[in-house]
Amino acid sequence: MTGVSTEEVPGPGPVGEGLLDSLGMFAATAGLPEQVAEAVAGARDLEGLPDHEYVEQVVVLGMGGSGIAGDLMVAVAGPFLPVPVIVVKSYDLPDFVGPGSLVFALSFSGDTEETVEAAGEAADSGANLVVVTSGGELARLAGEWGAPVVPVPPGIPQPRAALGAMAVPPLIVLEEIGLFPGATRWVELAVEQLSRRRDLLVVPGNQAEVLARSIGRTIPVIHGAQALGAAAALRWKTQVNENAKSPAFHAVSPELCHNEIAGWGQNGDVTRQIMTLVNLRHDAEHPQVVRRFELVAEILREVVADIVEVRAEGEGDLAQLLDLILVGDFVSLHLAAREGIDPGPVPVLDEIKQRLRRA
Repeated sequence: MTGVSTEEVPGPGPVGEGLLDSLGMFAATAGLPEQVAEAVAGARDLEGLPDHEYVEQVVVLGMGGSGIAGDLMVAVAGPFLPVPVIVVKSYDLPDFVGPGSLVFALSFSGDTEETVEAAGEAADSGANLVVVTSGGELARLAGEWGAPVVPVPPGIPQPRAALGAMAVPPLIVLEEIGLFPGATRWVELAVEQLSRRRDLLVVPGNQAEVLARSIGRTIPVIHGAQALGAAAALRWKTQVNENAKSPAFHAVSPELCHNEIAGWGQNGDVTRQIMTLVNLRHDAEHPQVVRRFELVAEILREVVADIVEVRAEGEGDLAQLLDLILVGDFVSLHLAAREGIDPGPVPVLDEIKQRLRRA
């Protein structure tokens, strides 16, 4: 197993200098600590929020780079909330959504058709809506609904680079209405860890570069544990997809030990040439999950090109989740850079949206 530690990082250097990066994704990624810190203020003192006593469930609507905010809420706030959290990444709402629902509609552009349609259903059902967006149709409709809007700051090049701006406001709103006390402190601890990690990731020869070199042109299979690791692994997968324009897959322990692990029983002569296992580790793992990581590594060692591990640092679940995410974001950028790929534009996603609008 290849362990990559921050001790391998040499002296300082510029972020992404000389690399193909037309939208400034390296700089935007390096700005995550500041983005997370600044996102708190925009979610304060919103009017029209329900009293927590009347909230029966929390529903998060969002797709892609906006939708990951819902997975983050499930991992970080879900275990402490007195009501369930449901993430909807589609057009349709569950039938139970109604006046007792607090619905966060998250869309970077404000024009994500799935989110706009689902938010309209939520408004019709009498749910309490909070909108996080930079504008578009969703912002216009929020005005009609009388729903509070948390604006996304300008200058962010892509939805996936707006994680702090999209994910932090809902946590603060939950704190404001009394469902998630202490959220502000969790955010402060996350900013401290993100700043420490960022300062190590923006220098030549850093941890993310080493990991990207280890993965090379193989396909990463990212394993995480429980809700925190699931959110981190999903983010790693989608960032490799969008930034590096490369296949990637993810699975979650302990569930993967009940299905995916059996799928490595054949074709080892192929998989050991094209697949790298990436284990994302955190401090909140169940003791049996710790053991499962060891057993899975033992079983897969002969059928993958390499096994690499990233361990979260920081105090609190939010800090550890965002720490894993920041490492993964930079790994995906370095994978793109190794192949001379511009990480910012995603023309195939734009094409699908355009063709859907023409239908």
